[in-house]
Amino acid sequence: MTTKSTVRSALRFAATAGAAALAATLFIGNAHAAVPQPVSPEIGFVQVNPDIKLRRLVIRNANARGTVLFLHGFPETLYAWKDIASSLGQNYEVHAFDWPGYGESSRPGADRFAYSPKDYAKVLKDYIATAGIDKHHLVIYATDIGALPALLAAIDDTAIAKRIVVGDFAPFNRPQFMQERLQGLKDPATADAIHAAFNRTRDEILQNAFTRGLPESSRYELTPEFKADIARGWQNGALTSADAFYHYYSHFTRDQDYFEANLGKLKTPVSVIWGEKDIYIRKEMGEELAGRASLDMKVLPGLGHYMHLQDKAATISEVQAAFDAR
Repeated sequence: MTTKSTVRSALRFAATAGAAALAATLFIGNAHAAVPQPVSPEIGFVQVNPDIKLRRLVIRNANARGTVLFLHGFPETLYAWKDIASSLGQNYEVHAFDWPGYGESSRPGADRFAYSPKDYAKVLKDYIATAGIDKHHLVIYATDIGALPALLAAIDDTAIAKRIVVGDFAPFNRPQFMQERLQGLKDPATADAIHAAFNRTRDEILQNAFTRGLPESSRYELTPEFKADIARGWQNGALTSADAFYHYYSHFTRDQDYFEANLGKLKTPVSVIWGEKDIYIRKEMGEELAGRASLDMKVLPGLGHYMHLQDKAATISEVQAAFDAR
C-alpha cells in the first residue's frame, strides 16, 4: 500500500512538474515573441509651402501613445534619428525632416529664404500643419540649430506641443559660452572667413565634428548610412550646408535678442538637457535659460554636443519622460 501510494505521488509530481515546465516554456516563448522589433521608417517628401519641399522620415503607429518630432542640428540630416525613431516607433508616431539647406530638402536662394531661426520656426509650424500632427499629443525634441526655432515657434503658438525638449544650443547672445569658431561666425567682421573655412574643410568637419573634445574612451562611430547621407547632402544644388549655417548665423543674434525680449511669452512646457562635455556650447547657456524661465534642466554626464548620437538610449529615455511629464 505504501509502495502504491508512493508511486501515485511520484506520478502526480511528475505530471505537475511537466505541466509547470511546459507552462514555463510557453511563457518564455511568448515573452520572447512579444519583444518589440525595430520599426522601419518611411522616407519621402512633403511640400510645406510654395518654396520649401522637405525630405522627411515618418513612422506611423495605429496605437500611438503620442507623436514625437525630431529636429536636427549642423551638419546633420534626418538620418541622425533613424535608429532612435525605429525604437520609439513601437509605441509612438515619429517624424523627422531635413532642414532647408541640409540633406535633400529644398535650398532656395537666400533672397527668398533667409535660413534664419525665424524662417526655420515657420518651416516647423508649416510642417506640423501639413503633416496633420495633433499638437496636444506632440513632443518636439530639438538640438543645436533646431532648438531656437522650436522655442520661437512656441512663443508664437503656446499650444504648439505638449512639451519641447531642447539642448546644446544658444538661446541668448552669449558668444563667450560658444566655441571660438562659432564666436567668429557670429561676428560680421570674421563671419565670411569662417564661412569659407567651413566649406573648405568639409571632410574634416564630417570626420571629427561629432566627437571633438571627447576622450578616446567616449568616442563613437556614425553609421555608414548616416555618414554617406551627410556627405551626399552637403552640396545639393548651388548652396551647401555650410552656406545655410552661415546664413543662419548672419541672423542669429537678431533672433536670439528677439527670443530673450519675449521670454516671458514662453508658456509651452520645456525641458532642457545638456551634454556635460559639450565643447561647442557650454552648459551655462542652458543654465541661464532654465533659471530665467523656471525650467527643469538635466546635465548628462560624459556626453558631448551630439548626445543623441553618443547615447541613443538616453535620448529615448528623455522622450519617454517628456510624454510622462504632467
